[in-house]
Amino acid sequence: HKIPMLSLSNTYSEAELLEFDKRIRKNTHIPFEYVCELKYDGVSINLTYENGKLKQALTRGDGESGDDVIDNVRTIKSIPLELTGDFPSFFEIRGEIFLPISGFHKMNQARFKEGLEKYANPRNTASGSLKLLDNKEVAKRPLDCYLYYLLGDLLPSNSHFYNLERAREWGFKIPEIISKYNNIEDVIEFTKKWEKERCNLPYEIDGIVIKVNDNNLQEELGSTSKSPRWAIAYKFKAEQVSTKLESISYQVGRTGAITPVANLKSVFLGGTNVKRASLHNADQIEKLDIREGDIVLIEKGGEIIPKVVGIVKEERDLFSQKTEYITHCPSCHVKLTRNKGDAKHYCLNYQNCFPQIKGKFDHFISRKAMNIDGLGAETIDLLIKKGLVKCFSDLYSLNKDILLSLDRIADKSATNLLNSLQESKENSFDRVLFGLGIRHVGQTVSQILARHFDNIDNLISANFETLISIDEIGDKIAFSVLEYFSNEENIRDILLLRDYGLQFSFSNDEIISNSLKDSRIVVSGVFKQFTRDEIKGIIKKHGGKIVSSISKNTTFVVAGDNMGPVKKIKAEDLDVEIINEDEFLLRINEVY
Repeated sequence: HKIPMLSLSNTYSEAELLEFDKRIRKNTHIPFEYVCELKYDGVSINLTYENGKLKQALTRGDGESGDDVIDNVRTIKSIPLELTGDFPSFFEIRGEIFLPISGFHKMNQARFKEGLEKYANPRNTASGSLKLLDNKEVAKRPLDCYLYYLLGDLLPSNSHFYNLERAREWGFKIPEIISKYNNIEDVIEFTKKWEKERCNLPYEIDGIVIKVNDNNLQEELGSTSKSPRWAIAYKFKAEQVSTKLESISYQVGRTGAITPVANLKSVFLGGTNVKRASLHNADQIEKLDIREGDIVLIEKGGEIIPKVVGIVKEERDLFSQKTEYITHCPSCHVKLTRNKGDAKHYCLNYQNCFPQIKGKFDHFISRKAMNIDGLGAETIDLLIKKGLVKCFSDLYSLNKDILLSLDRIADKSATNLLNSLQESKENSFDRVLFGLGIRHVGQTVSQILARHFDNIDNLISANFETLISIDEIGDKIAFSVLEYFSNEENIRDILLLRDYGLQFSFSNDEIISNSLKDSRIVVSGVFKQFTRDEIKGIIKKHGGKIVSSISKNTTFVVAGDNMGPVKKIKAEDLDVEIINEDEFLLRINEVY
């Protein structure tokens, strides 16, 4: 994705919507509008158009990169292959591919006649359809698509609502149910209306999306690493069912965290049969007084993950026993610990506890980390159980003879796996750092640490004060990093991985100069010679850091046409320098 496809933050109450409005108004003093749209229950898609022709169709994937499903998307009649009218030469448009309820029922009627199992729900069926290899089969399915967000530097206006109206003229299917409001009270009324009337719609929705209408204000508000600050999803109350809690079991995560799981009498919920649900932690079990044998209430959190939200006490067996939370690891039987202020219990036997070892390897080889193809769950199980791998560096000591000695691995599979291991050595320092699985160190934090410290030696020798002085690194992350690098086994593994050729220093291949080193720069507006993203890329190549909001620590603002008014006022109030595109290029001594 040229621009990441972030997920929306969810809210479930009127109070949370009022809090969202309060946060927006705290960051701007100018009047603004909200746009309310239905939240379609389907598959997100990002379409790219060049000179009016569809060039690419990407699924969300992990937000950074997705699958190009253009061949299947071309079969959807509501997605235009060629536009009409006065459209920008290049832009992206995002929307949702879904199955109308009538079309879903027709598909299931046809499957019933053929003696096939019915599809569970429209959303999963739409998602599965886009993954089919035969686009002729996709063309037979009644997929539809609503488009609801434009991105690009050449859009008709700074109004999200107006841009959608123009996109309708170009040939896009833009939702008819979309409204503008000046206040959060009217937004709340819109959510109440459609929560009642959603059952009358010809497609499924699971909430309402609320967006700030002004694109400049969207830019000023910015985003977190996961979600935009200028939009939110109000989710309708989840469907709830009751069933019997037959037993409670406990899972061990890769960090040693223990998660209690409810094993249920199978019940149909939200289009799927549910047999297991999360109980979160000991506090939740005690708070709800959950016991084996209870009739429990189940709902899907965010309508995805099943969770126990209550019990039916009047149906409880008189002889039921209060749940005693386990004291020892269910896998390795080591005594569990629980830190003050932490909701989770932990098994600290990370070197010999099988689920932890397996979980760490699963994370290390995952797509967002080292992306090692051919090393699936079963192969990892075998390698661990046979004692062939105990730490990450052991993976790189594998050879074809060792792999061929394992069940279900043939010559071609072994070769592909070894090639993938070799290719993984080219992954950047931040991805290797993420792959190590340091607690609280996700993708974004890995990138921050890699850029700040340049290499693993600097990071290993960092102290607490150095770590917390970095933007976005708090006490919790700092303590976790220090704890990880205080372990001699972890250091030994890192040194071996470096000997095998993995990247443990930040690549300066794209760094042209350090003329902007330690500079914190805000980019705002529309530029003549470059796009906003290209300006940001130039800043990074000269060692600068992009920040989304202006503060007293901002070095300067690069401003184009239509700079956000709030940003301009704030920069002037804080006496932060504002320079134009030409002045910026002169400052970095760049010649184009």
